[in-house]
Amino acid sequence: MGVQCSSLVPCCVNSQVKTSDLEVPDDENEDRIEANNGPVFREFSLEQLNNATSGFNVENIVSEHGEKAPNVVYKGKMENQTRIVVKRFNKSAWPDARQFLEEAKSVGQLRNERLANLLGCCCEDDERLLVAEYMPNETLAKHLFHWDAQPMKWAMRLRVVLHLAEALEYCTSNGRGLYHDLNAYRVLFDEDGNPRLSSFGLMKNSRDGKSYSTNLAFTPPEYLRTGRVTPESVIYSFGTLLLDLLSGKHIPPSHALDLIRDRNLQMLTDSCLEGQFSDDDGTELVRLASRCLQYEPRERPNTKSLVTALAPLQKETEVPSHSLMGIQHSATIVASLTPLGDACSRKDLTAIHEVLESIGYKDDEGVANELSFQMWTDQMQDSLTSKQKGDAAFRHKDFKLAIECYTQFIDVGTMVSPTVHARRSLCYLINNQPQEAMNDAMQAQVISPLWHIASYLQSVSLAGLGMPNESQVALSEGTTLEAKRNAPTGKK
Repeated sequence: MGVQCSSLVPCCVNSQVKTSDLEVPDDENEDRIEANNGPVFREFSLEQLNNATSGFNVENIVSEHGEKAPNVVYKGKMENQTRIVVKRFNKSAWPDARQFLEEAKSVGQLRNERLANLLGCCCEDDERLLVAEYMPNETLAKHLFHWDAQPMKWAMRLRVVLHLAEALEYCTSNGRGLYHDLNAYRVLFDEDGNPRLSSFGLMKNSRDGKSYSTNLAFTPPEYLRTGRVTPESVIYSFGTLLLDLLSGKHIPPSHALDLIRDRNLQMLTDSCLEGQFSDDDGTELVRLASRCLQYEPRERPNTKSLVTALAPLQKETEVPSHSLMGIQHSATIVASLTPLGDACSRKDLTAIHEVLESIGYKDDEGVANELSFQMWTDQMQDSLTSKQKGDAAFRHKDFKLAIECYTQFIDVGTMVSPTVHARRSLCYLINNQPQEAMNDAMQAQVISPLWHIASYLQSVSLAGLGMPNESQVALSEGTTLEAKRNAPTGKK
């Protein structure tokens, strides 16, 4: 479903909306802000985001309903290796370009460790896109309702609600007290397993957007009457999240309140949590949820009182979130590396060569090739001959000849092969050309976004470019992709 961008221009919608309106700092100020508060908000071009998401490739979609969602979210990677997510709005959303830019800029001024922060936006032609920090460890909904290995522990559930309350308190104290459709899909987990609140929900309503989902059972009663979101509406939604975490299910508030009134807390509590918390702790969380779900908005607590109530309930505060969540962490990733991952972590090019030679071209299956009616032309035959010569040179470790032959095959452009790019990438690494190797590894990922070998080769290339932190991130990504590729599927 990738959109091909032609005649791309610098990101600006018309003569009335200029980049300078966003007051993007100069390089010196940008470095200062990035060092102090994280990356500065900026404006991206459509071409940059198209490249980062492999042409808005369907395999990079991470939003709940996939490409059927009205506003689709993609994961991506910038040229500097920064991982991002890109929210692409429906064509009819945000018709007023200036309103979109001003709203995005306002949300983009927020910077907090409890948020998946907004990094920038793009407003080009009729495209409206938001760019935010990438959170690699799924949503609260996935961990709570569709867990594969183990249910979320009580201590982690308490940490989630505290971090969420702290995120809302930060936003409120900075003039952004409205959050649209707060739910378990809006809570994300970063590389350390810490919960973060998506910044996308802080954007005001667009013309065709909805402040709440169509499931009326979870909608604040005042929103049904007025159609308006208030800070008190956000507290109501926070109460529904408390119920989610307590029960492990998405229980309608009216049903939950009936159970609470009947003192039937056993029916409300996730059976997987048996023995993990005291009756007093459970009662306190139920009491707080009841206050948040009061029919009258003025009777609900504010964000500051939520933080005050939740802080004393915290358990196992010295245990890192990734341990509580059972998430593989970069600090321990080496212990679980596969032979290929281990070879890449050690920069053992000989071992990598053996692996690539052994797997051949089986990972090219399903890759779309542009053969059409040229299949049996002389040009196609020459291209295939170049590839065969390259493979022979690769097998016999004549890496300079392999580069030459693979380049002839790639330049013809009648077929695409991630394996050829991976092989040429390794050849470049052996010839001490890490930048060229990186370019090929990136191109292999463009062709096959979920291919672990592309990430592994990026890791080795980045190490050669003197970027050890980025190399470790790419190694972790390759390990995750390989594990997902090899793991059997299973659900609760």
